[in-house]
Amino acid sequence: MGALKYLSKLCIATTTRTKRKSVQTVEIKVKMDCDGCERRVKNAVKNIKGVKSVEINRKLSRVTVNGYVDPNKVLKRVNNTGKRAEFWPFIPYNVVQYPHVSQVYDKKAPAGFVRNVQQAAPLPNATEEAITHLFSEDNPNACSIM
Repeated sequence: MGALKYLSKLCIATTTRTKRKSVQTVEIKVKMDCDGCERRVKNAVKNIKGVKSVEINRKLSRVTVNGYVDPNKVLKRVNNTGKRAEFWPFIPYNVVQYPHVSQVYDKKAPAGFVRNVQQAAPLPNATEEAITHLFSEDNPNACSIM
């Protein structure tokens, strides 16, 4: 009877398809001082399964990895090299609505970047909004008020 169970298990189609990871771009901030540091980080990351390309910008302390990878796995691999690493915390200056709100402006940020903080836009008072709307160009009656 053992042979029949074995053969029946072979005949039953049990496919467990794993979901393929999507192509991602992972950006990591890593302080690299020399060519040796850069080489160590690049070799550690390019050996991860699914990595298509690795770009390193030593001036910005930025490593960009493209491919079918898990971001946490890439970060862990970079941390294993002995370098302190974190996900890239900056976004371009022109993307942020209020770049000088507290906790956004960072002196350590590279030129043209600010810290990526989920911020709530400061809400104007209701009276300020009403007064501003009276004299805006969108209001067709603005000339009659003046």
